[in-house]
Amino acid sequence: MADGFIVPSTARPETDTQHRLRGPIHAQRHVRVVCIGAGASGLLMAYKLQKHFSNYSLQVYEKNSEVSGTWFENRYPGCACDVPSHNYTWSFEPKLDWSAVYASSKEIFTYFNDFARKYSLHKYIKTQHQVIGATWNKEKGGYDVQVKDLESNVIVDDHCDILINASGILNNWQWPAIPGMEKYKGTLLHTANWDDNIDLTGRNVGLIGNGSSGIQVLPTIQPYVKKVTTFIREPTWVSPVQGLEQHVFSAEEKLEFATKPGALVEYRKGIERGLNGQFGIFLKDTNVNSETEAYFRQQMSDKLKNEYLEERLIPNWHVGCRRLTPGVGYLEALGKPNVETVYGEINSITEKGCLCDDGKEYPVDVLICATGFNTSFKPRFPVINPQGQNLQDAWAKEPRSYLGVAAADFPNYLIFLGPNCPIGNGPVLSAIECQADYMCKLIDRFQTHNISTFSPKAEAVDDFLAFKDAFMQRTVWHDPCRSWYKSLGPDGPVTALWPGSTLHYIEALIELRLDDWDVRYTGNRFSWLGNGYSQTEVDPTADWAFYVRDNDDDEPLSRLRKLRILNKSGTVAPNAGVSFTGLVTEGGWKEVEERL
Repeated sequence: MADGFIVPSTARPETDTQHRLRGPIHAQRHVRVVCIGAGASGLLMAYKLQKHFSNYSLQVYEKNSEVSGTWFENRYPGCACDVPSHNYTWSFEPKLDWSAVYASSKEIFTYFNDFARKYSLHKYIKTQHQVIGATWNKEKGGYDVQVKDLESNVIVDDHCDILINASGILNNWQWPAIPGMEKYKGTLLHTANWDDNIDLTGRNVGLIGNGSSGIQVLPTIQPYVKKVTTFIREPTWVSPVQGLEQHVFSAEEKLEFATKPGALVEYRKGIERGLNGQFGIFLKDTNVNSETEAYFRQQMSDKLKNEYLEERLIPNWHVGCRRLTPGVGYLEALGKPNVETVYGEINSITEKGCLCDDGKEYPVDVLICATGFNTSFKPRFPVINPQGQNLQDAWAKEPRSYLGVAAADFPNYLIFLGPNCPIGNGPVLSAIECQADYMCKLIDRFQTHNISTFSPKAEAVDDFLAFKDAFMQRTVWHDPCRSWYKSLGPDGPVTALWPGSTLHYIEALIELRLDDWDVRYTGNRFSWLGNGYSQTEVDPTADWAFYVRDNDDDEPLSRLRKLRILNKSGTVAPNAGVSFTGLVTEGGWKEVEERL
């Protein structure tokens, strides 16, 4: 016997069904997984498969020369995460020595790179290999994957049973759609494709955009450039959440995190509870939203100290319609003598700089485009299903996913951070962990049953999106602001976010809803029952009477009882709707419930 299978005596290849009938119940057949991307999501998937599975093979393809995805690519001045650093980690893998509340991209890259090294994940990864296509193989099932070796420029082929797209949403950077970009004679930079060799000292710099990247760049370069002309076409809310202002950790604080039992985990839990307590901010006409907006408005006014900028930069739409950013030092930088703010549209790029809708040309030596990414959710390469349909075409108008992890009619294809997952609803890495666990449950089901294909039913996707669209009417995300949350434009549907909180998402994905999935089998669907033997009987070290005991210590059978064990219900003081922000008052949750 080998790994629970009775080894066949014949050399003739067996079908999967024949192989299963010769082994015990739930025999683990070999499963081949290809994962696209070695950013945070891809690294976590590799870790989970390594920790929880056997009889599998994994290949991760990464287009960059290093792992860590966006945190390897983004290294513009001031690049940082807008989530507190101690909580921008995996739940099980803390980092003791973050330098500050909002850590730099270099520190975050180091965290994920060290994670890959610690768990020996590089052995699964081929860097400088870019997936350029995936086509369903009708003869043997699974995907034929075409991969370009970026060093040799040679196309190599692979095949997998299950294809996982972990290429992310904020990594396909793009130039702004402004006429004349090719005419510009100065130095042209994009924040997501930064050239470290460019020295901005003493230069006249133009900065297009006031999203997260632009907000981080401005205060970083302002002290050492000759002048910054920042081009802004619309307002945005900028303010750290109360209680989460930037703070540099002292040596004593780091030592306490490293040596005092429970200090770091309690600090992380406090922040996480606070982040999870903010969902009410995103619901229209609640006290928490109104109070947060009043706080942000006052903060922006106090820091801008300029009536002209206040009128143009403080939004008239609700807080949260666009992604909130702490904006450390940004508003103050706008008032510096060497910063000029040009509000309005750029009509065209000229040889010298930007020609704006005020009729003026603004010459600059260096033009920085902090203009973000293609957030259409379409895959960056063709994904062809058994019917010959390309997912790029299917999602050309509107990306339509099942719970942010899969697409109807595309079997054995899973997605990290797909459409309508909680990428802006709360702690994002918690949501990624939840998605990885869900995928592992699907892979386990595929491996231990004689499943040939699984994909969400079209009607399940339709129902999910109908529910999502109705829910979004009650949220600030539905406001007519221009946001990457709405890939079809300011008045289009919310395509990026989950209809609920991050905790809501975690609970929604705890268990598989196989009634939402179209599951097909190879041969008789009960072939997984095998040769009549249990997994316990083929393990000589197992207790063959494990169910005989002194008392009933079974795990709970109901969903609610299971959840109360997971969330440690009864072990903490009542939250009562109070978060560290101080903005959710006593009875805050009651108000939210009434609104819903």
